[in-house]
Amino acid sequence: MSSTEPRRTALDAVHRALGATMTDFAGWDMPLRYGSEREEHLAVRTRAGLFDLSHMGEIAVTGPQAAALLNFALVGNIASVGVGRARYTMICQADGGILDDLIVYRLAETEYLVVANASNAQVVLDALTERAAGFDAEVRDDRDAYALLAVQGPQSPGILAALTDADLDGLKYYAGLPGTVAGVPALIARTGYTGEDGFELFVKPEHAVELWQALTKAGEGAGLVPCGLSCRDTLRLEAGMPLYGHELTAELTPFDAGLGRVVKFDKEGDFVGREALTEVAARAESSPPRVLVGLVAEGRRVPRAGFPVVADGAVIGEVTSGAPSPTLGKPIAMAYVEAAHAAPGTAGVGVDIRGSHEPYEVVALPFYKRRK
Repeated sequence: MSSTEPRRTALDAVHRALGATMTDFAGWDMPLRYGSEREEHLAVRTRAGLFDLSHMGEIAVTGPQAAALLNFALVGNIASVGVGRARYTMICQADGGILDDLIVYRLAETEYLVVANASNAQVVLDALTERAAGFDAEVRDDRDAYALLAVQGPQSPGILAALTDADLDGLKYYAGLPGTVAGVPALIARTGYTGEDGFELFVKPEHAVELWQALTKAGEGAGLVPCGLSCRDTLRLEAGMPLYGHELTAELTPFDAGLGRVVKFDKEGDFVGREALTEVAARAESSPPRVLVGLVAEGRRVPRAGFPVVADGAVIGEVTSGAPSPTLGKPIAMAYVEAAHAAPGTAGVGVDIRGSHEPYEVVALPFYKRRK
């Protein structure tokens, strides 16, 4: 098999049998949609959707100094994460630029699972391996050890409860616990990337098909549908969640992205990027960089990543993500704009869509917030 051939998940045959439109995503052959991406999107908002996320990059970090290594390698305070809990964090370069955003699960006292974006998994693995020098800890590539399924949407707790006796009610947001789902051993996590309640199920690849089928059957009465990456993107955009390569890049620091809160200067010891980020944080206080805002179209034309944001004939920013919003019924975008134009309701802001300045309303993120 040539190295250019995309990798296939354990659910590849299932996606093809369902008639999915497949696409190459970060070196993986992944389902883009099964039918209408708008219908899939609305199913997650109102009922439930089932996703294959097996392209995500799992990296195990274990050993007596696993916590110390992660505190040094990442910007967050990972040592303070309790067993069974998870934390959103980032791995940065020495200059403060973001290499990736991550979720780190503490599975046991000296055992962590780091989940990286598919496109950055190798970069994160290499960086963690390099940064592990001198620590009594092991960094292990576990990408082939897991398939990852996600059930997202308001009906997801009921669907999953029918298949497990794990304490789902006690499973908080950003937590993970080992359990059995439809007879399959799984790490059951509650994080999500859609703005809805939902669960991620990390299982061995050989169990992926039976678990997918069990979830599909359990979800029949609740309106569960299979969902592709296309609606995952519009769901996360409505929820104001950043995507690496769009809102987050190696040219931006967490402070540029409005996510300075993930950087924990008060933790013990040094960490990669501390010095540079200390300077950036001080600068951000006095002269804020461009600010990440939401834009809602007044017309029907859809903005795309890279389109200029304009005001008074001058470029004041750039769109990072844009799409039609099935929930709002209008095109929406996230964009970095100059601080002077970042306040919600700022007048005179538009997006240059192929030479035409289309009017947009500046709004606070997220565009959509679920009712608790």
